Amino acid sequence: MKSYYKITPEGTKDYLFEEASAMNEVVNITTSVYRSKGYHEVKTPGIEFFDEFNLNNGAIAQHKMFKLTDNKGRLMVLRPDSTLPIARVAATRLQNKNLPIRLFYNQSVFRSNPSLMGRKNEIMQTGIELLGAAGKRADLEVIVTAIEALQKIVPDFRIELGHAGLFKSLYSKLECDDETKENIRIAIQSKNYSQLNSDLDALPQSDTVEAIRRLPRLFGGEEVLKQAAPLFEGTEGESDLQYLSEIYHCLSRLMMGDKLIIDLGLVQGYEYYTDFIFSAYVEGSGDAVLTGGRYNKLLNEFDQPMPAAGFALNADALADIILSSGKSFSEKPADIIVHADSGFEMDAINQCRFYTLSGFKCEYSVFESREQAIEYAKENGIKQICFMNDEPETADIEIKGETNI
Repeated sequence: MKSYYKITPEGTKDYLFEEASAMNEVVNITTSVYRSKGYHEVKTPGIEFFDEFNLNNGAIAQHKMFKLTDNKGRLMVLRPDSTLPIARVAATRLQNKNLPIRLFYNQSVFRSNPSLMGRKNEIMQTGIELLGAAGKRADLEVIVTAIEALQKIVPDFRIELGHAGLFKSLYSKLECDDETKENIRIAIQSKNYSQLNSDLDALPQSDTVEAIRRLPRLFGGEEVLKQAAPLFEGTEGESDLQYLSEIYHCLSRLMMGDKLIIDLGLVQGYEYYTDFIFSAYVEGSGDAVLTGGRYNKLLNEFDQPMPAAGFALNADALADIILSSGKSFSEKPADIIVHADSGFEMDAINQCRFYTLSGFKCEYSVFESREQAIEYAKENGIKQICFMNDEPETADIEIKGETNI
């Protein structure tokens, strides 16, 4: 049997040095933004019961989850999403907390993607959930928090605004089976116009079919709202379109220019979104680096009804973008290395502590000889070395002509 002990599973990777530092940079920046707005951090288990992700208003496709069993034979999954576990936490351990509840998270999610797609199966996410608050004020807080986090990480991005109710109002009227409906949804989500047209051509032609055909092409500025108005006149989608217009005009005051876009073909991958939805894109990443929206029915599944909204930011993708931009996260070498002659090991350790407390970056030599320690210092850019021995004072030796401490 082939052994895989020297490689990582498909869709995962090791993060080394600058990669890990860039990831930490994204997490630290977003955490600072969230805390400044009164959000509190939570962490949920990496392994959850399958039932949690198989709810009526929050189901995630089985084939997208990594499944396993516990020692009692119960079906478990590696956490494929953070919103559902946080909804569970809010409905159980936080059910008596005053509303609204502001929570944020930094944790990985695990999704089983098709092979050879180039997508990661383990994704580091950072995001917020605003629970127990409805209406325009709450929605604006969620979107603006996302914008402020992105502004501190990358200079150039765009926000696409949509409304889940618009597609659902048309989707429910389609005269076809559930499999065909799902294929249409996926074609719209992926903006696969060729596939969408093929699926729609096979259906009895109607105003609904024509409206769905036009939906992904309604993309742009305020003119999109006017173009879409006839498609939803007299339907439930009419009020959804009006609400989206209000959100768009409020956000326009942030002076984002063409970075703020209306996309009526925006369809999120999760069924729990009920109202406004949004995504963020950054040059250098083909997929959205951030997705979010309102999910007012999800908490019903946990017997704790309340409105809610939030977003998840792909920290992996943003870390890759930061590195590709040329920003360096390389760590500077130690200021000094302390080497002990035989019998003076603890003296060297205490001397290292002294240097560290004095604000220097100091390494403790683990080598047997002075020559080895000096060679190591040269190879790693450490410009000073201190030898500890039976002399009453320590001796500093310059490396490459640097001034002694």
